[in-house]
Amino acid sequence: MNSSDPAALPPENPNLEVSIIIPARNEEANLSACLESLTAQCGVTFEIIVVDDGSTDRTREIAQKFSGVRVISAGTVHAGWTGKNNAVVAGGKEARAKWLLFTDADTVHLPASLARALAEVKQKQADLLSYSPKQVVVTFAERAVMPVIFAELAAQYPPHKVRELGAEIAAANGQYILVRHAAYDAVGGHAAVATEILEDVALARLFRNASQRLHFRYGGDAVRTRMYRNWGQLRDGWTKNLALLFPRAEFLAFQSLILWIAAWSTIAIAVSGATSRHFVWILVAAFWLLVYRRIRTAHFAAVNNMLAMAFGLPMFAYLLLRSKKAHASGQVSWKGRTYIVSAPTEPRLARPVSKIESQKLRAEN
Repeated sequence: MNSSDPAALPPENPNLEVSIIIPARNEEANLSACLESLTAQCGVTFEIIVVDDGSTDRTREIAQKFSGVRVISAGTVHAGWTGKNNAVVAGGKEARAKWLLFTDADTVHLPASLARALAEVKQKQADLLSYSPKQVVVTFAERAVMPVIFAELAAQYPPHKVRELGAEIAAANGQYILVRHAAYDAVGGHAAVATEILEDVALARLFRNASQRLHFRYGGDAVRTRMYRNWGQLRDGWTKNLALLFPRAEFLAFQSLILWIAAWSTIAIAVSGATSRHFVWILVAAFWLLVYRRIRTAHFAAVNNMLAMAFGLPMFAYLLLRSKKAHASGQVSWKGRTYIVSAPTEPRLARPVSKIESQKLRAEN
């Protein structure tokens, strides 16, 4: 189907509790594991809609092999919209359940997690529930930089603050967003934030502005994901997002470098003090422990936290500055598409993220 078609919305099916919508663009490496985990869910009635977003690999073929999974086409991307938003809007138009789960093709869902999430959102009386998945990291770059990024995200968007009624701050993770269908339609859904690169945060702000209740937390007990599989993907993905997630990107980059230098300088001082029997100097190592404690809030293994301490902070600073430069130049690229953007300002957290002014598509090399 084409997301611009003015077809009538499908009738709601009272036997369905959740419509699962998965936008997928060239996801042949991930989609099979995602669908295997979702089709095996129990304790809840659901449908699965995979939206093929112009894939040129085996994405559509893989999705069609799963019985009961509906596969639709995203259609032509609307001018100014991001490809992902165009795809989820197309999927939302086909959804028939009272609840909608928007999840990415690179996620894997733990057994019975859907039923638990549905029970949780009802118990919390929330209109939007979002989990930050457990991050699976494999390569050196992933293991070094991802703990730093997610630690800073937890500091910038504290889940307990997001959950507070009437709080200015709002956030969600687009890899797992469960929403009440009626509330989603009432705020305009993804169509209302279709020009946003950070559509998940923008959608959460829509709900917040409409006085709808948000419930956001770390969801490693429900879902896991491997966001990027190599340095190129990691670099380009965070270049697209970091300047929007952290409006004071240059300051944060400088702070990260200072923390890195200071942390390892204190270790050197402590070691020198121990070898020269000036044991009082060992106490300065406490600063290193404070920095480590900040990083460990991101729920990664200790060995990855150590790599983040050794290498991740300067890598994070580089990615921040690269993202700032890309947005200042007016364009960012992702999955074969180039988006023309406005340079991010330095707003309060409650203000909308920067919008895409226009969009130019290019063929993927």
